[in-house]
Amino acid sequence: MANNDVLKIKDLDPDFRYEVAREFGGEGILKCYACGTCTASCPVREVDDKFNPRKIIHMVLLGMREEVLNSDFVWLCATCYSCQERCPQGVRITDIMCALQNIATREGKIHSLYREGLNLLANFGRFYEIDEFDNKRREKMGLPAVQSVNPEVRKILELTGAIKHIPSQQAPSGGEK
Repeated sequence: MANNDVLKIKDLDPDFRYEVAREFGGEGILKCYACGTCTASCPVREVDDKFNPRKIIHMVLLGMREEVLNSDFVWLCATCYSCQERCPQGVRITDIMCALQNIATREGKIHSLYREGLNLLANFGRFYEIDEFDNKRREKMGLPAVQSVNPEVRKILELTGAIKHIPSQQAPSGGEK
């Protein structure tokens, strides 16, 4: 939604604020009175003006469910807790961002970077691939070799349901590469 677009009441979800408030971490969202301390405290805001905690909370309170859950900005929180430590109302803003991520994830609206992370975990059991060179370096340091694939991690992703968020063409069944 551009800054000069008009909100249409039919596009708003008046229950979204309560859904977020019921989510673990989102309980205090209704206490926010938009003072802006969170935004002034946010180091991510200094780098990317799309991330504005006060605006995000305001959008939730207005019921802009689709805009919030489909946006990149709920995934940008660095979880530094600067906003949360400074909020005069005790609103747990970092926890609200996590609650929004949880709601988005349940609906399959996961940022591409997180999807890629899941893909790496499913394929290798870690966020990077171990190759022969890595194991030779480990051997020189007296460390044991690491498996190139860790099927136990993939099993955990399957049992928790996280695997369903990885596009099937990117998620091989495991095994050695």
